[in-house]
Amino acid sequence: MANARGLVAVNVEECKGCKLCVEACPVDVLHLAASYNTHGYSPAEYDGEGCTGCGVCFYACPEPGAITVYKNWADAQEAYVCGVKKVGSRLTVIDSVKGLAQCEACGQEVILSDYSNLSFSE
Repeated sequence: MANARGLVAVNVEECKGCKLCVEACPVDVLHLAASYNTHGYSPAEYDGEGCTGCGVCFYACPEPGAITVYKNWADAQEAYVCGVKKVGSRLTVIDSVKGLAQCEACGQEVILSDYSNLSFSE
């Protein structure tokens, strides 16, 4: 499996399970979940390792906001700005399949696909 340079976060409520991202992924690190979202779709899930950050899944997805790809994830997780304490913090991935991380500054869970609530320093 390829070295993980990136991270894929899937917003399960936006995903309609069309499988276009799964088929497009060149390193085969996406699959459809066994569970369903509130709309009755089986959303895509990240296998948890191996993402290269290429972004092909993002471009293949017809649903705006369903997939977020973090390129250079190691750099991004160090540049996170805590939304609660308004200070630089580090994100620690707690569930890479669901795209969940924890902010070290405040301890709150962060949904990585909810990019409207995320900010990163330059």
